[in-house]
Amino acid sequence: MNKFTKTALLAGVAALAGTALARADAFVDMATKAANAATARANKWDGPTTGPKIAAGKKIVYVAGDLKNGGILGASEGVKEAAKAAGWTLTVIDGQGTVSGRTAAMNQALTLKPDGIVVGGFDTSEQKVAFDAAAKAGVAVVGWHSGTKPGPEPEAGIFANVTTLPQDVSNTAAYEAIAKSGGKAGVVIFTDSEYAIAVFKAKAMEAVIKKCGGCKVLEYVDSPIGESSQRMPQLTTTLLQKYGDKWTYSLAINDLYFDFMGPSLAAAGKKGDGPPYNISAGDGSESAYQRIRAKQFQLGTVPEPLNMQGWQLVDELNRAFAKQPWSGYVSKIHLVMPDNVQFDGGKRNVFDPGNGYRDHYKAIWGVK
Repeated sequence: MNKFTKTALLAGVAALAGTALARADAFVDMATKAANAATARANKWDGPTTGPKIAAGKKIVYVAGDLKNGGILGASEGVKEAAKAAGWTLTVIDGQGTVSGRTAAMNQALTLKPDGIVVGGFDTSEQKVAFDAAAKAGVAVVGWHSGTKPGPEPEAGIFANVTTLPQDVSNTAAYEAIAKSGGKAGVVIFTDSEYAIAVFKAKAMEAVIKKCGGCKVLEYVDSPIGESSQRMPQLTTTLLQKYGDKWTYSLAINDLYFDFMGPSLAAAGKKGDGPPYNISAGDGSESAYQRIRAKQFQLGTVPEPLNMQGWQLVDELNRAFAKQPWSGYVSKIHLVMPDNVQFDGGKRNVFDPGNGYRDHYKAIWGVK
């Protein structure tokens, strides 16, 4: 190789390295802009403004996958509030976090002969027999986080699934890890393969982290969310022993995983406002808000507007009763961090947009 060839080769290598570095920097910049945009105040109504007047005297059941889950609980509270405004009778049944419990809850719901059922936080495929029975009985069914996308799922027997866009939620959580780390995050991802939506969100976060050249997915952890209180303390200790300071970020499909990590992290000498920084891709539980506000072992969450979604669930049922299409409404993404945790919910530990959604739905329904 003559000196001219060698010089050209070295120049080519340097150019390629420079191009790769520029692409990496551009990706981190994009992630930072997206994460920052998601922290903006959410106080403008962008939901439906027209729809059917409220149907009178309806009887509905909210079948909760597990009321220990803050997202499922929060959505149920919104349904309670909206059902009262609508003048409907509501029964809430807890599936208690197990397949057998949810089967029993669905069967109990059907014996009540309701006009409508709200499925709170579990997949319809798991309870196919019960959903087939609901369809045969002419019971309208809507879901909260009962699929991987918002809107109708006729093949699953759901008139409308209410959720933010899971892809956007997942991307936002991963973008924040990339942004805060400067593109050097060492990430552990927590999910529960029992739920299709959980797997979807976890895989989406994993894909984003893998696009970040300087980041690394250390481990993809599949652990039952309903057993977090028993599993997470020891699992946290094991991960710390395995990865040490390489573990700088956690991404989870739900805040519940972080409810039981703090004592193990503290015992290992980790500070509440230091790594590993915990970020949740849903749902914005009360305990998550408390941790973020106190800067104790959780950096952020991408919450669902749970109470507002409860009102939307009632509105979607009302549209089903009136034989009209679903509203088409998908609420926007919001990222809660220590700097904006006071937004919208004030001092409350909840994401409740200040956009007047209650009055808007009441106006549509023709109730006071």
